[in-house]
Amino acid sequence: MDEGNHSAVSEFVLLGLGLSWNIQVLSFVISLILYLMILSGNIFIIVLIVIDPLLHSPMYFLLANLSFVDICLSTVTTPKMIADFISEKKTISFGGCMSQILFTHFTGAGEMVLLVVMAYDRYVAICKPLHYSTIMNLRKYIGLVAVSWNIGFVHGISQMVVIMKLPFCGYREIDSFFCDIPLVIKLACTNSDKVDTIINIDCGLVVVTCFVVLLISYTYILVTVLQTSNNAASKALSTCTAHIIVVLILFVPCIFIYVWPLNIIWLDKFLAVFYSVFAPLLNPIIYTLRNKEMKNAVKRFKSYYIDSKENI
Repeated sequence: MDEGNHSAVSEFVLLGLGLSWNIQVLSFVISLILYLMILSGNIFIIVLIVIDPLLHSPMYFLLANLSFVDICLSTVTTPKMIADFISEKKTISFGGCMSQILFTHFTGAGEMVLLVVMAYDRYVAICKPLHYSTIMNLRKYIGLVAVSWNIGFVHGISQMVVIMKLPFCGYREIDSFFCDIPLVIKLACTNSDKVDTIINIDCGLVVVTCFVVLLISYTYILVTVLQTSNNAASKALSTCTAHIIVVLILFVPCIFIYVWPLNIIWLDKFLAVFYSVFAPLLNPIIYTLRNKEMKNAVKRFKSYYIDSKENI
């Protein structure tokens, strides 16, 4: 296919919900509220961890990074989705589409690896508590976070490079809220079976590997916790339960979209919105409501920064 045909498609049309105007407006309001909650909740967690000395530990450093990744993951697609709800022309440029693919997979894969790092942190804290401060030193967990970002970047670049090599020369409607790889591949004016296989393998290496490692890690941690009947075990169990919920929220939709696609349009839309909107929204709720130290930090923040100002 020549370059002229490749450049024939300069933009794509995002169909979104495709419902009545009233429902579109309602979706706009709901999505905007959810996005503002994502930003405010995750930013608050980052600020709280930075300013509270009692939260300056590897676990909360990783949690702050998770909140930052959640902000990035949601921001890649959600603002465009919100704007399209009240726009007559729901289009995205070819470059914008490729950027969404790059940064969605960059941040998504980075978050998955980061969750593995957080599981490793909990494993060391629970199974090797006496050696925790030695193993999880500053250099170690900064290096692990850097590895998660690098893996995410390599994965995102590999996905975008494969897609950009495809020729697009005709049909340009994407039946979703953003440029999702399985749907973009279908628009190529050539046989895309090999590309589908490459994408599934690439995604599978990241998603399935991280998911299996997390399942094994938390199973081992929970077995260790259940063998101990004290307050520390109860606290560890609560923390691990919160982490497992986050893992399921992020990984299950990705598995059924990129690794084992069901090819059910309405379900794919729901799963795409779920991991790009609801996962970043639920993370701060899960970690603050189920974590005693975070709740105490919120009380200290309120007492020092809010109540003190009211008394002035």
